[in-house]
Amino acid sequence: MSSIWSTTIRPGGKWSGAVSRGKLLKFTALEGGANISLLLYNAKDLTERYNMPDTLKAQHTSHLTKGHVLMSDNGRVLASIVEDSLGWHDPLCGYSSRQATDRKYGTTRYQELRNDWLRSGQENLTVELVRCGLGVKDFAPVVNLFSKVYCDERGVMHFTPGHCEAGATVTLRTDMEVLVVLSNTPNPLDPSERYPSVPVKLEVLEAPPVPEDDYCMNYRPENKRAFENNDDYYKLLGI
Repeated sequence: MSSIWSTTIRPGGKWSGAVSRGKLLKFTALEGGANISLLLYNAKDLTERYNMPDTLKAQHTSHLTKGHVLMSDNGRVLASIVEDSLGWHDPLCGYSSRQATDRKYGTTRYQELRNDWLRSGQENLTVELVRCGLGVKDFAPVVNLFSKVYCDERGVMHFTPGHCEAGATVTLRTDMEVLVVLSNTPNPLDPSERYPSVPVKLEVLEAPPVPEDDYCMNYRPENKRAFENNDDYYKLLGI
């Protein structure tokens, strides 16, 4: 299947764009150790966005992989994870800040280093949100694609080095028109003392129609209800 459009998000880079319903977003780590922070919004109503607590609670999970859906705060499905070579993506750790980036990797500034300065997820996502008519008040939890973080019995979170190998892929299907906001910046718990520099390819492809036996739809009863909420939403819009 050939892609409709593609881009490579360079290390420290960012991207945002509206993607119509019924598309596949295929992310490929071009080197090992990738991390892409993802925000999702309803492109037709930017007050509706990805809801991390409901997504995890409804699917009885603390990580995301194939079969899981990304639910909105209105109980609808923004996107579904339809393919995944890794089996684990982090929805818990959030994005890196300017202060934490300086502490971990050393202080850098655009004025001295131009495009070689080390970006934070917070700054990247803020810039893209403003470009899309949003702002810092519209921040929500991110999904960190390609990263594995687990909690031990004491509730302490642990980052798993080496989880993402070169060529790893994860594919999301857009089940609504979505605004996608991305930052290619390190996971806050990545213990590496060097700023990770991993380009990630994003391809947009046409998705096949969603069948009644769709794996994501039937993964949990709550998923099925969220898809039914999507159907009602589009019926009322006459789409």
